[in-house]
Amino acid sequence: MLKELNESQAERQISAWIHDDSDRMQALEDLKSVSEATGQALWLAAGFVRNLVWDSLYLTYDSPLNDIDVIFHDQHNPLPEQDKFIEAQLSKLSPQFPWSVKNQARMHLRNGDAEYQGLQDAISYWPEQQTAVAVRLGGEGELEFISAFGLACLFNGRLEHNPARDRSVFLQRVQSKGWLQQYPDLLLTCD
Repeated sequence: MLKELNESQAERQISAWIHDDSDRMQALEDLKSVSEATGQALWLAAGFVRNLVWDSLYLTYDSPLNDIDVIFHDQHNPLPEQDKFIEAQLSKLSPQFPWSVKNQARMHLRNGDAEYQGLQDAISYWPEQQTAVAVRLGGEGELEFISAFGLACLFNGRLEHNPARDRSVFLQRVQSKGWLQQYPDLLLTCD
């Protein structure tokens, strides 16, 4: 059942769901280990959080972890080889997970945007507002989140276009990802 949540309530609810998901917790623990070993601030992003929330809210779909997006921002070493190295380290720990690592410090080139100033800036350009979220384990094992549009938007029953990205990109992703078929109660919102 959908209800309006403030940011604090949304964070507590998402944290509880993640803690109850052994695969997601394993992925976060592995990420923390590799983050510490490489010195990179690594985050799990996009569908890792979004799909869990929608699966839990709508109870109509159980999304597999078929694409685990790892993001970080290192403008001093933006080469793709670093992504591959981090991905290999994660795969050694959990080969069952389909890791996909991307340094956001170079993604502006692919997307035709101005240079991203950090992760918060980078995810603020993602096509859907509900996708622009990431999580990691903090120093004491607590969950830390970043989000361009707030965590509460994951609970509002909408799939919303981010005006920073072309509407056609958003609509193409909605179609290719099949979100409205998986979660038929979502309301598509384009500006």
